[in-house]
Amino acid sequence: MATMTQQSQTPSPAPAMLSPEQVVEQLRALREQIPMPDSLPAMPAARRRRLGHVDAQFIIAAINATGVSPAVQTALGRTDEDLRQESDASDRWTAAIDEVRALLQSLIDANLLRRQRIGLAALQTYKICEQLARDGTQAPRLAAHIGEMKKLNKFGRQRRKAPQPNSQPTPAPTGG
Repeated sequence: MATMTQQSQTPSPAPAMLSPEQVVEQLRALREQIPMPDSLPAMPAARRRRLGHVDAQFIIAAINATGVSPAVQTALGRTDEDLRQESDASDRWTAAIDEVRALLQSLIDANLLRRQRIGLAALQTYKICEQLARDGTQAPRLAAHIGEMKKLNKFGRQRRKAPQPNSQPTPAPTGG
């Protein structure tokens, strides 16, 4: 029993971290493996959009009607079983879509955090350089860099107020 407890407590190795280039490569390979249904006949985009939003209960009723009439199947060129399988596949792909959205949000969040961290480090660097420049030995090496950062720093710089139009009231026309 003790060995079983030890095995369950042993942490599994962390997955290998991927570089951005490796992620792109894997996503492209994954995209090539996703089955694409045959496209629809040419029709206006507005009509295609509406087709994607047909009520689910209506779809079920139409599939059931297809199953009871060989004439409907012949006219449609599809059986009720074909339609059920495609409807089921559509529902299952929704889970994949949700996971891809979650992946995208994770990528966005992680990159925002990276940008915030580097932004903080840059602002801290600026302040540290300003402090060190007060020391005469550091000032010559840092002066040009501090000047460039000061010119580029959007934080801590006050915006110039737009010149206001003549604030003197214009005299009202006199009747005459």
